Amino acid sequence: MKKILVIVDMQNDFIDGALGTKEALAAVPGVSEKIKSFDGDEIFVTLDTHYDNYADTLEGKKLPVPHCIEGSHGHRLNPIIKQALEGKDYTEIIKNTFGTFEIAEKLKIKYPGEEIEAEFMGLCTDICVISNVLILRACYPDAKITVDASCCAGVTPETHRAALETMKSCQIDII
Repeated sequence: MKKILVIVDMQNDFIDGALGTKEALAAVPGVSEKIKSFDGDEIFVTLDTHYDNYADTLEGKKLPVPHCIEGSHGHRLNPIIKQALEGKDYTEIIKNTFGTFEIAEKLKIKYPGEEIEAEFMGLCTDICVISNVLILRACYPDAKITVDASCCAGVTPETHRAALETMKSCQIDII
């Protein structure tokens, strides 16, 4: 059994920047502690990544708040999270949309045929966390997948709770 930790979009813009919330800020210490205490096989860290043409994209039209623009302060990992990752071996995943197949692809190459157990945390529960969790569920239908609700935050507390309920319906363990 390979133990995987996935940290989703713990970037400045989602914590205390353009799309930051007090709930996201409150999740930082828990995520930091989980990273520091993780003694499993693989850590993935996703980075929501947009470019100067953000306003011209579908997301930019539906969410007209520029965020996580490559090279900006908002694109960088939160400093507490970055510090927790120091000395840890991890794979950074640049993603240009809510979810990515890259995590599942890398796991299938590195650990072919092996069972995995994955724990997710990060931002935003109702957009990028749920997207990545459900992609991994589709690629690994029998995997034990857990989301630590205390280490996540949604766009609003209501959509956070709704995303957790949806993930429970998809046989994701919520702690």
